[in-house]
Amino acid sequence: MNPADSVPWIVAGLGNPGTRYEATWHNAGFLALEVLSQRTGIRTDRIRFQGLSGQGTLGGNRVVLLKPSTFMNRSGQSIRDALAWHKVPPERLVVVYDDIDLPCGTLRIRPSGGPGTHNGMRSIVETLGTESFPRVRIGIGPVPERWDLADYVLSPIPGDRREILFQSLVRAAQAVETLVAEGLAAAMNKYNGEVP
Repeated sequence: MNPADSVPWIVAGLGNPGTRYEATWHNAGFLALEVLSQRTGIRTDRIRFQGLSGQGTLGGNRVVLLKPSTFMNRSGQSIRDALAWHKVPPERLVVVYDDIDLPCGTLRIRPSGGPGTHNGMRSIVETLGTESFPRVRIGIGPVPERWDLADYVLSPIPGDRREILFQSLVRAAQAVETLVAEGLAAAMNKYNGEVP
């Protein structure tokens, strides 16, 4: 089959728009999508679906990269628009996002599941009406003692944590590439766990 004729995968990285949030923990999904964009040459510079998007091919499959610009707690609106336009079922959506419940340096790839404490994921689940879509969770925990959760996730990534997070972002991008090209099980087997 010609990739141009196939139903695309939509890969959405979650974050908040604007320079204030660029290098914060909560933007790990955006940052991972930027790594994936660099690896694949798919630029996310088109303003569409209430976000920034770009199209290309990955592992012989059409893929749409999407960075919602709706702010985290309304991420579902952007993703719903992209799925509707491309006529993509939720099982061909991959959401990449930060997870405070996982230690920094850990990835967790899953086929489905609840949103937990993540407002972006809660928006997606509520807007789409399903939890049945693959996700790549990037560990950013734990919250330091005496820190408020919201203050921590919106704080800049400190210098001594940037290298381990960058390694996680690269592995998250690789996990997405494997998921799209070889399937969810292959991505889970290869990338679930701590950065080596």
